[in-house]
Amino acid sequence: MLVLFVKSKIFRKAFGGVFGGIRNYPTFASVNEAKEKGTGTFPSLILRRIMVNETIKAIESLIQDLLAAETNYFLVDVRIKPTNNVKVFIDGDQGISIEKCVQYNRALYKKLEESALFPAGDFSLEVSSPGLDEPLKLLRQYKKNVGRMVELVLQDGSKKEGRLLEVTEDGIIVEETKGKNKKKEVINHTFLFDNIKTTKIQVVF
Repeated sequence: MLVLFVKSKIFRKAFGGVFGGIRNYPTFASVNEAKEKGTGTFPSLILRRIMVNETIKAIESLIQDLLAAETNYFLVDVRIKPTNNVKVFIDGDQGISIEKCVQYNRALYKKLEESALFPAGDFSLEVSSPGLDEPLKLLRQYKKNVGRMVELVLQDGSKKEGRLLEVTEDGIIVEETKGKNKKKEVINHTFLFDNIKTTKIQVVF
């Protein structure tokens, strides 16, 4: 997994961005502090969740603008920890290099500072490719990994391993090999995405 880590600490800016200039909203940090002290209420936690979701949407928009010029790269996920650690996962149809992660990190870092999405002005940023421990989320990820070994966890909790043979809009075909030599048996399984809980790439040595 390719990771770049940058931390920024700047003075508080006027409340803007996705909250339309409204002041006196509790910040991520203040809601967390209340929770740790036992004073956090259910409404405050719901408010924090709303704030995080809105901030993620705003960050996704910033990233999509950066990716627009290079269509072979795509956004996989954005996560924000209670410490205002922003994690961005970007992938490419042919993979993504650490140099490209550096490029996107610098550009996004600047945009985040200018956006005032973090009223306290204290955030950290990580831009990376999804690691092998991260499940596939997008159809585009499935397609780029055709031919590789995968492990599926189905909705009923059962597991299945095999080679990813084909990807459609509705599901995938996985080739499972049982036995060896004369007892070798190859079975193709079709799985609908609705029946798949997670899919992870398996490294074969």
